Amino acid sequence: MSKSQVLAALSRALDLVEGQPEGHAERTAVIALGIARQMGLSQADRENLAYAALLKDSGCSNNAVRIQKIFGGDEHLAKRAVKEIDWSSPIESIKFAWQYTEVGQSLGQKLRRMAANIGPPNKVMNEVTEARCTRGAEIAKMLSFSPDVAEAILYLDEHWNGKGAPYGKKQEEIPLLSRILGLAQSLEVFVTGYGIDEALAMAEARSGKWFDPDTVLACRILCHQSEFWNGLHEPDWLSRELPHLQTEAMDSDIDAICEAFAMIIDAKSSFTSEHSTRVMTYSVALGRQLGFSPMRLQHLRRAALLHDIGKLGVPTGVLEKPGKLDDAEFAKIKLHPELGEAILGRIPGFEYAAEIAGRHHERLDGKGYWRGLQADQLSVDVRVVTVCDVFDALSADRPYRDALPMEKVWEILEGDRGRAFDPECLDALRSWTDGDSLARAA
Repeated sequence: MSKSQVLAALSRALDLVEGQPEGHAERTAVIALGIARQMGLSQADRENLAYAALLKDSGCSNNAVRIQKIFGGDEHLAKRAVKEIDWSSPIESIKFAWQYTEVGQSLGQKLRRMAANIGPPNKVMNEVTEARCTRGAEIAKMLSFSPDVAEAILYLDEHWNGKGAPYGKKQEEIPLLSRILGLAQSLEVFVTGYGIDEALAMAEARSGKWFDPDTVLACRILCHQSEFWNGLHEPDWLSRELPHLQTEAMDSDIDAICEAFAMIIDAKSSFTSEHSTRVMTYSVALGRQLGFSPMRLQHLRRAALLHDIGKLGVPTGVLEKPGKLDDAEFAKIKLHPELGEAILGRIPGFEYAAEIAGRHHERLDGKGYWRGLQADQLSVDVRVVTVCDVFDALSADRPYRDALPMEKVWEILEGDRGRAFDPECLDALRSWTDGDSLARAA
């Protein structure tokens, strides 16, 4: 598998966080490369542009809690809609806030939420844009991409007229790759939602304001190439356009990507900081206790880091709710294993991780979710991650309670021995945690 294959598949999880239709980031990459080709960019620049497009929303979970607290309800609705308006316009920002604050709730709730956020209309968007872009640039650096990739993401939402965010850069102060990528992501939203004619009209209207006129000129030429748009949804477009991206990835590259996405997953809620990393640590320790081979441990490590990737599609308001979830909210939670399995199942060689993501909330007695599988359908590896996931959930702070004392944690786990949790895995976890506690005490 190549880095681009892995990132393209995982970018679909980022599409979920942004409330965009599946494949948004990949199509943005295709459009950006089409514009770059018209402008005569080098192969190196086009490769950097492709990676920046796939990673452009990697900081998006960092602002999810902030957006949910501002608008209430499902932040995915606000995130998706904001890409269709000129948020640098105070009038459009106010209209947007009225429409997307506390969607479906009473007028009183809407007004109270809006009153709590009184201030310059575009101040909020500048804040959440800075959180997303700076974090996305940091992740690109973590993955050892060229500084040009990180820069393209950092300045993605700057505008040609200097009224963008987060730094108010203008014209040639904005890196060319950022200018192309900013136009490409808006084009994708409008092409997917309204068609090519509407997308081109949007680009023309914002030329010299949001967008570099030269990139819009290239876009105008591209918009008249029907064969380009007909191939926009072809799954192998990137590999045909840039075959050099398809070189086999090193194990260290794949591990780094898994670590980065674990951080993205855990940033979705203020109560899941480092959850995925802790579940990975516990799972690998149990795997060693159970005699797993080095290769099996490597796969277990990656799977544990990504086991909750489907939570990127769950509204933050549900993840952060301080009380008991109602039936509708719990139904949304129950979707995340299914989403995780679908996302990871697209990556060649990630079938193991997909299985664990899809089954880590199943129980031995068949009363788990989302399929209600029985014990004979749950591998030892799934059972390991299941018990480690619950162990961490009980022993860490949650929206509705503080971390439980260890005695209570074990009382709950032992209460479901043989029903939810595999006895051998529980014994291995107990042995490891007791030994770890002794080591820390020493």
